[in-house]
Amino acid sequence: MQPAPAAAALLAVDDIAVAYDGMRALQGVTLDAAAGAIVALVGANGAGKTSLLRAISGIVRPERGTIHFDGSDITRLPAHEIVRRGIAHVPEGRRVFASATVRDNLLLGAYVERDRNARARRLDEAFTAFPILRARLEQRASTLSGGEQQMLAIARGTMSGPKLLMLDEPSLGIAPKLIPEIYAGIRQIAARGTTVLLVEQNVREALRVATWAFVLQTGRVVASGDARELAESDLIKRAFLGL
Repeated sequence: MQPAPAAAALLAVDDIAVAYDGMRALQGVTLDAAAGAIVALVGANGAGKTSLLRAISGIVRPERGTIHFDGSDITRLPAHEIVRRGIAHVPEGRRVFASATVRDNLLLGAYVERDRNARARRLDEAFTAFPILRARLEQRASTLSGGEQQMLAIARGTMSGPKLLMLDEPSLGIAPKLIPEIYAGIRQIAARGTTVLLVEQNVREALRVATWAFVLQTGRVVASGDARELAESDLIKRAFLGL
């Protein structure tokens, strides 16, 4: 399968290598994400998916390679500047502020936005993606279910108005009945024009929601293509779907 067309790329990662304590987590990863697309990164635990998100968001420094976003080289920028450029990263494990209300959690996500009207508009967009949050607005985050906390974490990530939203394992540990609601919200976010880079071990669900996908194994991209076509490939069926 061929890589996605680079001409329309909002994000372009070229030959990125990352190591921790001498162990290579990424070994020359190249990929891109078109504006407005949902792009899935799938692979087994330890394949390098989270390391790639951490490199893009500036949490770790690549040993080599470049990362371009919206036409600019962001490879060496500090993490807070990358946020200001329009990238939001929702890490694995939700990490909401448990003692704060849903409202305050969301508004904390908009700390870079000074325009009150923009903050109000983004709250409305968060409620459109995840309607349950409106009903829970004055509750403490600690009182939400795990699935509702994940919705809150994702919605908080949208409050800065990112062009690129990176989600790390949004369905991990979530009750199965809530996973469709989470993915419906992700589709809604993408429909507004936000590019979504989605890391998932739930390969079937990721490929169902994504428009394009990359498969990582031991720190390398081993396949890429249209998500629906990739879901039917022998590689995915054998390695991840047990078929």
